[in-house]
Amino acid sequence: MEKNISRRSFLKVLGGSAVASAPLLAGCKGAGKDESASQQEPPKGKMTYRTNHNNGDKVSILGYGMMRLPVVGKGSAREQADEAIDQEMVYREVDYAIEHGVNYFDTSPAYCQGLSERATGIALKRHDRSKYFVATKMSNFSPDTWTRQASQQMFENSLKELQVDYVDYLLLHGIGMGNDALAEFNSRYMDNGILDWLVEQKAKGRIRNLGFSYHGDIKIYDMLLKWHDEGRYHWDFVQIELNYLDWNYADEINPRNTDAVYLYGELTKRNIPAVIMEPLLGGRLVNVPDFVAAKMKEREPERSVASWALRFAGTPEGVLTVLSGMTYMEHLKDNLLSTTPLKPLTKEENAFLMEIADDIYNLKTIPCNECNYCMPCPYGIDIPGVLSHYNKCIADGNMPNRGSMDPDYRRARRAFLVGYDRSVPRLRQAAHCIGCGQCVGHCPQRIDIPKEMQRIDKFVEELKQHESA
Repeated sequence: MEKNISRRSFLKVLGGSAVASAPLLAGCKGAGKDESASQQEPPKGKMTYRTNHNNGDKVSILGYGMMRLPVVGKGSAREQADEAIDQEMVYREVDYAIEHGVNYFDTSPAYCQGLSERATGIALKRHDRSKYFVATKMSNFSPDTWTRQASQQMFENSLKELQVDYVDYLLLHGIGMGNDALAEFNSRYMDNGILDWLVEQKAKGRIRNLGFSYHGDIKIYDMLLKWHDEGRYHWDFVQIELNYLDWNYADEINPRNTDAVYLYGELTKRNIPAVIMEPLLGGRLVNVPDFVAAKMKEREPERSVASWALRFAGTPEGVLTVLSGMTYMEHLKDNLLSTTPLKPLTKEENAFLMEIADDIYNLKTIPCNECNYCMPCPYGIDIPGVLSHYNKCIADGNMPNRGSMDPDYRRARRAFLVGYDRSVPRLRQAAHCIGCGQCVGHCPQRIDIPKEMQRIDKFVEELKQHESA
């Protein structure tokens, strides 16, 4: 019988929320049914591989993110926290991925309420160890795990859960996060000597590649790359957020973020392989407005909306692999169709995607990826649900605009309010935010969540008052 842990225990271990700063590519949202039978079958033996110049590893351009593993019933362990992982489905998907050339599997002690490493290890153990690369992380977010002993135990437990003697790719998880990013980085990795200890484990062969995943304060990113330049620490790879919207617009969308063109450029200067996360922005670049999807379909009728983003992320030569957190078989097949082989973007196609990025940016939505790192809210607010409803109304062109003479205002106002109540129970709406700020430090997109909750609540109250006027 596989061991399980309660959600309460898991949150205590990780310090209040299932924090992880390397959100992986979310597949298209689905209802949970397997629609793969109607899909074109991806070819075998056609996967595109990139060579890691540090050691000659030939890594599949499509990497499997083990953050959104399927649960019994429908949905993923990311959203359905209390549901059991569907291990049989994990077997099927991992086997299918390996059969079609995927050989990079990325997990963490923080994923799936602490059960991702175990599910991943059980599935991969059935395959020849030389046929895959496993990546996991030092996810010591909670102060309870900042001691040298606790962090060492986290690494040892990862080996145990993954049923391996060594990790191919080990990351410092989410450098740059927190309200005081430098202080948190030092507490997690420097004051306890754990970074030097990990370097020792690499020398012993227990870690083959040592790197970090980045979200947050750019000064920490630059500091670690400076250490690389100085020879203080050598980074074998770095995991960054890269997609066609964040390429030029990350800091315009949120001044606390950094454009992907800078992040990637700094790695290429140093010839450091890049592992890509968030090529679909948690699904935002799949669930694009209808007019954007129509543009893409007009240009490439046979390709999915997701394939455009996946090809953008995989085109740069310095990219080693692009992570995809695939819950359903149809997501896996669609991504395989884009990577077996990968067709790099042409200059014309790249320019087209920059135009699409302009279209999406000009919608001025809140940059929430529905990653759930801000959850649970101590006051019960469904933060991703609130932001998602607001963004959807903007993207669909259904935002009520009382300041205009829009004849459709009354319909849009009612649709917004009714849809809000249907999407988010009233006790979990923005009105109940007290501005405690606990969520802010956990948000990889660095959104000022209390400010947005207050703004949305004010907007909702104005709609309600105008309705009764």
